[in-house]
Parts: sequence; C-alpha cells; structure tokens
Amino acid sequence: MDRFDYIIVGAGSAGCVLANRLSENPANRVLLLEAGGRDNNLMIKIPRGFGKLLGNPKFAWFFPTRPFGPTDRVEAWVRGKTLGGSSSVNGMVYNRGGQADWDSLEQLGNPGWGWSSILPAYKAFEGNQLGASPTRGADGPLGISTAENRSAICDEMIDTGAAIGMRRVEDLNESDDERIGYTMDTIKNGQRVSSAHAFLHPVEKRPNLTIAVDSLATTLLFEGDAVVGVRVRNGAGTTEHRGREVILALGSIQTPRLLQASGIGPADVMASAGVDTRVDQPNVGARMREHRCFTVHFRLSENVGYNRELSSGVAQTISGAKYLATKRGALAAPSYDVIGFFKTRADLDRPDAQVLMAPWTAAPVAPGKALGLEREPGLQCIGFISRPDSEGSVHITSPDPDAPLAITANYFTSPHDREVGIAIFRKMREMFAAEPIAKRLDHETLPGPAVEDDDRIIDAGLEHGYCGYHTIGTCAMGTADTDVVDSQLRVRGVENLRVMDASVLPVMVAGNLNGPIMAMAWRAADMILDGAG
Repeated sequence: MDRFDYIIVGAGSAGCVLANRLSENPANRVLLLEAGGRDNNLMIKIPRGFGKLLGNPKFAWFFPTRPFGPTDRVEAWVRGKTLGGSSSVNGMVYNRGGQADWDSLEQLGNPGWGWSSILPAYKAFEGNQLGASPTRGADGPLGISTAENRSAICDEMIDTGAAIGMRRVEDLNESDDERIGYTMDTIKNGQRVSSAHAFLHPVEKRPNLTIAVDSLATTLLFEGDAVVGVRVRNGAGTTEHRGREVILALGSIQTPRLLQASGIGPADVMASAGVDTRVDQPNVGARMREHRCFTVHFRLSENVGYNRELSSGVAQTISGAKYLATKRGALAAPSYDVIGFFKTRADLDRPDAQVLMAPWTAAPVAPGKALGLEREPGLQCIGFISRPDSEGSVHITSPDPDAPLAITANYFTSPHDREVGIAIFRKMREMFAAEPIAKRLDHETLPGPAVEDDDRIIDAGLEHGYCGYHTIGTCAMGTADTDVVDSQLRVRGVENLRVMDASVLPVMVAGNLNGPIMAMAWRAADMILDGAG
C-alpha cells in the first residue's frame, strides 16, 4: 500500500492550490482525491457553458435542502463534481473580500489570516490583465480579466449605479467603497480559468503528485486518536490510502458530512444516523451561513441582450459557432456582466450589500436540468447581504455517502438579515427606476410590482430567489474548544487532520468565494510547509 505525506480530499478551488503548493518539494508525496471525473468537457472551457453543466449529474452534485419559505420550497444546492470542483462550473465572478473582512478573522483570535497575510497570496497567484499594482498581481497562474465586449445596456446599468451613489471603477477589487463596474472574472482569452486549469494541470506530471479521480471518500481511517488515511469508493470497489496528514477540502457541505460519517460531530446527530461517536463536536455542520439572493426581472422594451442569443437551440448554435471561431461574444462572458457594492445605511463604515446584473433572465430552475433563459428580452438583477448572520446546519442522516443530508438553510432568521435584505430589495427597485437604465425597461416581471410590504419582500426572496453557492462556517476556526478547527486549520480532538475549504470561515468575507478560498489555500500551504503548529 502506498503511503503519502499529504492526502488532500477534494480537488476543488482549495484542493488544486494545495496539491500544487505541497508537491513543489519533490520530497513530499501528495495524493489528491476527487469524487468526480476529469474536467475534459468542452462546456467547462466555454464561460457561459456552465448553464449546461449545472444540470448534469456527471459534473455537479445536487444537495436538496429541507423545505423553507411560504410554500415549503425545496432547493437543490449545486456543487462542482470534477477536477476544479465548483470553480469548473461556477459563474466565474472574481471577488476577494474586503480588508476589514479579513482583519475580522484575526480579531476573532485567528492570527495569520488578516489582510496583510492574505494580500500577498492574491498577488502571488493573480494574472490580472489590468497589470500589477500595489493591490494586484499580474504574473501568476490564475488568469483574471474584465469585459472586453462591452455593450450600451451594460454601460447604462453602470451609469445608473453611479447616478444613485456608487463610484464607477475599472477594477472592483481595488477598493472597498461603494462602487460599480464590469465584473472581474476568472476568464482568459475567452476561456474559463478554473482552479484545476491554473494550479493543477500545469504540475500534474510531477512524479510525487498522484491524482485519483472517481474516488469518493467514505470515511477517515484512525489509529487511536490519529487520522492515518482515507477509505474511498471507486470503480474497483473500496480502497484505503494512508498518509502522514489528511487535509479535507470538500467544501462546506461535504466536509462536515465526511467528518460526521467518521464519528466527529454532534453526538446526537451521529447516533441518530447510526454512527459511533469518536469526538463529540456540536459545531461540525452547525453555524452555517449562506447568501440568499433577492432577484428582480424586467422585460426590456427592445430586443437586445442575451435572451435572443442563447434561449433557443438555433440561437445557441449560432452563438456557439461564433464563440468557437473568435472566443468572443455572449458565451465568452461571466454569469453577470455588472457588479455593484453599496451601503444600505449611510452611517455604515463599508458596503453591506452586493448586486449582480446582466441583460438576460433565467427561466424557472429545475433540479438536474440545464439552466435556461426566457425567450423574450429581459434584464435580471440579484442582490444579497454581504455578511449575513442567520445560521443553518448540515447533518448526515446515515453513514452512507449516497444518503440525503439534512440541510437547514434558516435564511432571514435574524433581525439583521431581515432588515438589510429588505433594504437591498428596495435599493434594487430604486436603481432600476433611475435613468439611464429606466428607459430600457417595459415592466417588472418578477417578483412583480405587487410585492411592496416587508413581509412580502422576504417571502419573495425565499420563493423566487437563489442561494449564493457561498456556504461557510460548518467547520469554523476559532480559539474555543467548541470551534471545529484552530487557526492552523487542525481539527480539534484528533491528530493529523486539517480542513481547508470555505467551511473554516467563521464569518463571511464579502463577495463571491472562489477567489478567497484559493487565497486561503495558498496561505494554508505556507503554514503547513513552514511547519506551523
């Protein structure tokens, strides 16, 4: 049986970075495990091909939530299931979190995670087309760009945001004030740059790096209180891999699942699922936070935007041929063209809300189906609370990795989230009532002008909105014995086990999480290689 120095479970945004960094030293034998297959589908490279991937069980996991909202809605939370993980199927938005967000991690007792530690990580791996600056990296492997194909309607969205108080900028990550501009994205030369593309594929031939796909981790292996490996299910049946240290990088849903299935978690939850308790840790799977996106759709008064280019089979064929010939056009863009950050109250010290906009409107989403667009021309805007504090949970129901999880979202259960969420929705309405964008709009189609009072606004967010796919906190770091991991990401109660994914964040860093998790993994590799702890 092969024995490794490091076993990384999960080849997503964090796992690919860790595999790259930890295998730099040829003396380190590294195994990277991925439950999905290779990332060789053409739709992964095409930026707007993600709409096809999100409905394909070969490339995506679907985790149904418990019912919520006024109609007991059940929502499927989607995650990537291939090399690159969710970075291979996401909307490619590249945000970094604000300086104060990162500094708050240190203020909670987690040294080494403040802005002064994270900024060098960003600058080391960024390949930003805007060039190097005191806050940007330009020579790293992660290609980052902003819109090349700009349109009049997107410019008008930005101009409208500026008219109501946001500053128009070229680089949304250069400052933390109220601002609006074209999306910064993980796209280079018209193609998606996933974590696998940037960090894994350039080094996958290293003799000390082993990549095992179609390998689902089912449980951790122990000798006493020490983790010594992982049991996986693959095409050959069941295999055991042994290692000096195991690092879980499965994300905020699957990492607590594996821990609980291995006996690390809330004793009552594990007992109900038929798992013996090894470490009674109530916060494994608890303290979960997620962005809830309010959505507003408008019918455009002219036949412009992406609906006409991408909603029908014929239109998709034409757009696809154009893309393959030029790597430009509607398929070469991120999910949303324009992003803005604003304050819901003037007395705040930093923005507490984010909006994303594009000249398209989604058709109703069905689990396991590709994302579709409406036929008639439309404009869509989503908005969410930057740092929500409502807490949900994710718990196993069985040790079987195929068994459904109990995911309780608990959206808008705190007074803060209700108040800020309502303010965000009203600000979205205010923006689209202003010029110059207002002249483009015929009428609001979702949730509709009848949604005006506070309770109906919250209900509309639950019924018609989306999860942000930014789940955090289910294995949060901190100084207390009840915190799942310490500041070195070591799991309390056992030896030789760390977690490095979004689950370790005790609070949200504002924005979309793909970039922040890659930066954290880069920083975590430094800690591990330096022998910290």
